[in-house]
Amino acid sequence: MHPPAPRRRRRTADPIVEDRPVARVVVDLPLAHLDRPFDYVVPVSMEGAVPGTRVSVRFAGQEVDGYVLERVAESSHEGRLDRLRRLVSPEAVLAPQIAGLARAVADRYAGTMADVLRLAVPPRHATVEGEAPRAALGERPAAPAPGGWAGYPAGLALLGALGSGGQPRVVWNPGPAANWADLMARLTLATLSANRGALTVLPDARDVARVDAALRGLAGSGHHVVLEAELGPAERYRRWLAVRRGAVRAVIGTRAAMFAPVADLGLVAVWDDGDDLHAEPRAPYPHVREVLLLRAHREATAAVVGGFVRTAEAEQLLVTGWATAMAPERLTVRESAPRARPTGDDHELARDPAARSARLPSLAWRAMRSALPRGPVLVQVQRAGYLPALVCDRCRTPARCAACHGPLQLSARTGPPGCGWCGRPAAAWACRVCGAGTFRAAARGTGRTAEELGRAFPGLPVRVSGAGGVLTNVPGEPALVVATPGAEPDASGGYAAAVLLDGDALMARPGLRAAEEALRRWLNAAAKVRPRSHGGAIVVVADGAALAVQALIRWDPAGFAARELDDRAALGFPPAARAVELSGAAADVAELLALVQLPAGAQQLGPVPDRTGERHQVLLRAPRPVANALTAAVKAAQGVRAARRSGGAVRVRVDPVDLG
Repeated sequence: MHPPAPRRRRRTADPIVEDRPVARVVVDLPLAHLDRPFDYVVPVSMEGAVPGTRVSVRFAGQEVDGYVLERVAESSHEGRLDRLRRLVSPEAVLAPQIAGLARAVADRYAGTMADVLRLAVPPRHATVEGEAPRAALGERPAAPAPGGWAGYPAGLALLGALGSGGQPRVVWNPGPAANWADLMARLTLATLSANRGALTVLPDARDVARVDAALRGLAGSGHHVVLEAELGPAERYRRWLAVRRGAVRAVIGTRAAMFAPVADLGLVAVWDDGDDLHAEPRAPYPHVREVLLLRAHREATAAVVGGFVRTAEAEQLLVTGWATAMAPERLTVRESAPRARPTGDDHELARDPAARSARLPSLAWRAMRSALPRGPVLVQVQRAGYLPALVCDRCRTPARCAACHGPLQLSARTGPPGCGWCGRPAAAWACRVCGAGTFRAAARGTGRTAEELGRAFPGLPVRVSGAGGVLTNVPGEPALVVATPGAEPDASGGYAAAVLLDGDALMARPGLRAAEEALRRWLNAAAKVRPRSHGGAIVVVADGAALAVQALIRWDPAGFAARELDDRAALGFPPAARAVELSGAAADVAELLALVQLPAGAQQLGPVPDRTGERHQVLLRAPRPVANALTAAVKAAQGVRAARRSGGAVRVRVDPVDLG
């Protein structure tokens, strides 16, 4: 006989805390019907589960993470409450203002708070939390000298308002020769001098480096931190934690920094808000500009929306009176801007009839030859690679991969074409329409352009900046610099000239923002060119009658934005209206549409099938007075589908930047 098994000692239940025993927790579950806090009781062993801490809870039979939003005395839930399972960390990482912002962003973009919090709070790094806290700064920096702001009609008033804790809100379009990074740094220092925090978000690491260097040059190190995704998880969490603990009150960074928990926030600023890098590619797809404007409204801060181009959204802020315009005098703009000429005006077409179809018309060649003895010349090419798009030589049908239907392209002068999606070679390609086996270029990239220019200007250095490697600076000696938009390096003393290729194709792209994006790319490149008084010139290969080309010639981003906004309002598109894009399998989109209760005045456009016919896209739009009602209706329908566990996912994007 076996001896009887020993009796297990009953585990004594951990008592519940007496002070505010109920914790309201937002759980990390991105399901629309669960997008609300849930109540749990707090055991004595987890008394450190204060608002903002990470916890682990039991939900629907599984253990999930979450954040404590608040502790209350009692719950409105009538049933029995589960206990918190584990206190992941006593560090209160979720600041109250960021929790409220996350809720507002989720509602604005028809998403869930859990999805927003994944963007707002970086993953925990336990080793970093255990390090000694960063020492808080001692004396706050002094108010900066005006610098370039003295040349603006209201520049001194802007700095003064920031330095006194005011809340100015401006749409800022600097002049062509402006050192925008230095001006942005002075706004940050003026805010810090009022003992308030500042947050500046920029499109990419190169722009962050410019503002970082400007801040260090003006006030030294220690007053700010840089937050960007390239830092690595440990270092990013270390810097983010220093901000959360209040050791530093100024943050500059890329899109990942828009939710930085800056204490006593006094200024939010975004540079080049039209850059698509400001659009978050993960659900619920928020845009940096909109998140920062929400923060300015909720936290009563100053706001600056800056860029060489003025977007329609920025113009809307001016029209509604939410912000005021900040720009230099027109005389200053004319004196500092380079001379701009199109190749497609009547004079050039009469002189060079081939200019209408030539990629490099004679005006562009003359401008390069004239400017090269005086310094480097920038050539802006819209596509990277060698021949990034191919078409049938006989019928002009786009060349597609037989395996995945992706676009074929050439990556070098020799060798077979390959697929841009799956990478498979297509040595035996034949057109699916006419059967021809030869192709021609539909677009030329930086590699092919640099090769052609190298043959045309033998012995002259040709430098390429783009996807294969981005140059930061080039010397002021004669050279050709071929770059994609956003990758143009700075030239010592400025470029002697710039040639902007493929302008007509850029403006003809499908999409709501094609003309605005074209002007943004052109103005950003033109700002690196010497003023006309120093011989600076720009040639844009495009129709001179186009509104974007005329805005470049006059350097008039304000006038272009006003016309763009008027056109959007007449057509019922953002920002004059709210647009919600639904995309997914045809059956899933149809099911979601059947559940959406559209508010009065809302419209449905579509569905439109893709090339395969398996996925559909629908656009819902509504005027501004019922914009929030439309978003709420879509989110409610998503919740019903999630609760039913029916069908596949439908992607929901609110006011997408690539609409159309």
